[in-house]
Amino acid sequence: MREQLSAARRIVVKIGSSSLTGADLRTDKAKIDRIVDAVCARAQRSDVIVVSSGAIAAALGPLGLNQRPADLATRQAAAAVGQVSLAYEWGVSFARHQRAVGQVLLTASDVGRRDRARNAQRTLERLRQLGVVPIVNENDTVATSEVHFGDNDRLSALVANLVGADALYLFSDVDGLYDKNPAAGDARFIPEVRSSADLAGVVAGDGGRVGTGGMATKVSAAGLATRGGIPVLLASAADIDAALADASVGTVFHPQPGKPLSAWKFWALYCADSGGALRLDAGAVAAVTAGGASLLAVGITEVIGEFHAGEIVDILGPDGEIVGRGEVGYDAQELRPLLGQRSQRPVIHADYLSNYASRA
Repeated sequence: MREQLSAARRIVVKIGSSSLTGADLRTDKAKIDRIVDAVCARAQRSDVIVVSSGAIAAALGPLGLNQRPADLATRQAAAAVGQVSLAYEWGVSFARHQRAVGQVLLTASDVGRRDRARNAQRTLERLRQLGVVPIVNENDTVATSEVHFGDNDRLSALVANLVGADALYLFSDVDGLYDKNPAAGDARFIPEVRSSADLAGVVAGDGGRVGTGGMATKVSAAGLATRGGIPVLLASAADIDAALADASVGTVFHPQPGKPLSAWKFWALYCADSGGALRLDAGAVAAVTAGGASLLAVGITEVIGEFHAGEIVDILGPDGEIVGRGEVGYDAQELRPLLGQRSQRPVIHADYLSNYASRA
């Protein structure tokens, strides 16, 4: 798997806030230059897309703040300041290698709608064709807690799927995955994760002073990418040269066994905006989570929300737990009178139904 990572032709490289800023809470030119040197070396044989955290972190020093703001308005204002500084530093550093960069700011709604996701995909592809290195970040100046990726680790996994990447690299200030805080003397390093069994007993922490992520978000992002068939390397930014050269450092997350989710099903499950929800009885849940079965009206007990045919809806179990998503073939008003009735016309065809319990 490390050889596969090393040979990947299209990669996404995610850099955490702490790897871009110094103790003075300002962008650290030396750190950025080292990252860019390694990225440009890898770019000689691979297409590279960078997902960069650090917009808010880069503004803390200039704004006289000593920690990440707690209120939304100040976070958005800090992002507006930090995005300018961070983009400038990336541009200057890549220019040393005669490489142009393009800033791509995304919100959750940009990938939540299929037409906007395709537009983002086309933009990233055109930048690649032009020889430009895309620098992707969440647009924190407009993102809110209700419409938010959550962290740039998750964003990097979604971008990797969006562009059809062959590998995802997650860089932070930790050299890989441990079963507990590596500061503990008895922490055990985990070099490979092949399945969820390898994560048994692992205690992953939250982010630090300047970031929103942490080991927990990185493990979650790795799981997201590997479900789409993309291998992941988790390593320290201090080891970025070796990581991008031969993947000889860090923790490798293997793609989950079986057939990867299709690009559409991945998008429907993890990116799409939901127009409403359908609550199912236990029998219908068993049928759709087993994979390969369409959802029929007979198994639906409740229609929630006012959606239209062609929208993505959440699929709920009897107790309200989300078990999957799909593209519904009926308007909500048209569907309600059909609940519990037997019909050959599926509410959601199997090809447009994706669930969390299997890779179907």
